[in-house]
Amino acid sequence: MKWQLLMAFLGYLIFMIWFGWWVSRNSKTGDDFLLGGRNLPFFLTLGTTVATMVGTGSSMGAVGFAYSNGWAGMIYGLGGACGILLLAKLFAPVRKHEFMTMSEEVSFYVGANPLVKNTIAIFIFVASIGWLGAHILGGGMYLAWLTGLSPLSAKLFIALGFSIYVVIGGYVAVVWTDSIQALVLFIGFFLMAGVALYQADGLVAINEAQPLLNQSFLSLDKIGVVHGVSLFFSVLVGVLVAPSFRQRIYSGKHVKSIRQSFYLSGGLYLLFAIVPAIIGMAAYKLNPSLENSAFSFPYMAFELLPFGLAALVIIAGLSATISSASSDAIAAVSVLIRDIYMLVFKRMPHASEVIMLSRIGLVLTIGTALLLALLTNDVIGYITNMIATLMSGLCVCVLLGHFWPRFNWQGAMTALFVSFLVSMAVILTPSWQAYWSNPIIPATTASMLLSVFVTLITPKQTCDSEQALAILNAQREAMHHD
Repeated sequence: MKWQLLMAFLGYLIFMIWFGWWVSRNSKTGDDFLLGGRNLPFFLTLGTTVATMVGTGSSMGAVGFAYSNGWAGMIYGLGGACGILLLAKLFAPVRKHEFMTMSEEVSFYVGANPLVKNTIAIFIFVASIGWLGAHILGGGMYLAWLTGLSPLSAKLFIALGFSIYVVIGGYVAVVWTDSIQALVLFIGFFLMAGVALYQADGLVAINEAQPLLNQSFLSLDKIGVVHGVSLFFSVLVGVLVAPSFRQRIYSGKHVKSIRQSFYLSGGLYLLFAIVPAIIGMAAYKLNPSLENSAFSFPYMAFELLPFGLAALVIIAGLSATISSASSDAIAAVSVLIRDIYMLVFKRMPHASEVIMLSRIGLVLTIGTALLLALLTNDVIGYITNMIATLMSGLCVCVLLGHFWPRFNWQGAMTALFVSFLVSMAVILTPSWQAYWSNPIIPATTASMLLSVFVTLITPKQTCDSEQALAILNAQREAMHHD
């Protein structure tokens, strides 16, 4: 049965690679490769957003979390849905500025300041490698457990699976394959939840089988209110400032289609929030003595479903990993080509070089992430903690920059620096880490207060938004002409 599952997954990957090549065969320019020609229709923006939102953590990870913590498994979905709805409401209009990367967007808010742009580019690139490593690690762990492959082979399998179609087809391949995977995801997970409810005798029965503390509202009696709020905000902030979601805005056809697809994605994700919770809690009722709660999802698939349906559900779970990883890879390479290339070579790449350089960049980026995932699990744990440190400062920068014209480059650098320091202090102090669970609340609060203070005591920026946009447009223009 294990080799049959491996063959089914391999067949699925081969189809994704062929499909990615076929839909992207007409991509001719760097803009096509990195942003799909900025012409994504509503249904593709919807498909890729939904698939990117349902990642390793919010699907299989949330099932394992719900196995141990009951209704707290819904918090991931609630935070993500609020994040994407806020993103649609507040930031969809930045599409009109034709940014390519988030570092461009934040530097625009502070007079196209190169120090801010370069610092954020490096932050985002490092964070993206961390995310990619975590996806490879998470997907590899499941694949190894399911198929009997060695952990090394499973990680290589996952990394090669998404990297081939991304390198061949770029962003167009990513959004089309994402849309297919979103469909597989939803069918697989809702099917699993339906069967789980039936086998475990319904919602009331799975709730009553839970320990008493888990039966409270979102299991807050079990995990604690501070931990619950911390988890909610870490997911919300992650979505609000994730480069992969920003790319969905930059590449959409127009503001209206971006907003519609994000609102619908948020609604679907809100609906999806209960699904991992139901599967995890049903697994607990049917087998409360699983050695590792992380494997409650595949356990349920194999115990309750015939092989064909189990394979579909397992592929749905692995699709969550692959679709999110491919989106993070293309977002990382956009930053590499648009911002870091200019930082190193003091010029933008010529139009004829962009696709080749992007492909080389993808191979190097995914290769680095794979190397980290192969070396040790602790590096990835360290980097995912670092991501929380990077995202909180970035969140302060985009919120203050977007809504407060007085915000300047000194305030932006303060936000990034303070969030980094506070996060590291929380991570390295066991009692603080135990209280907060993750650094997002203290880091964002301190970062916000100090960046406002520094902005007020430093001079106003002299470069207005029109001048800032002109500087960024002039830099970008080099990529469209030889």
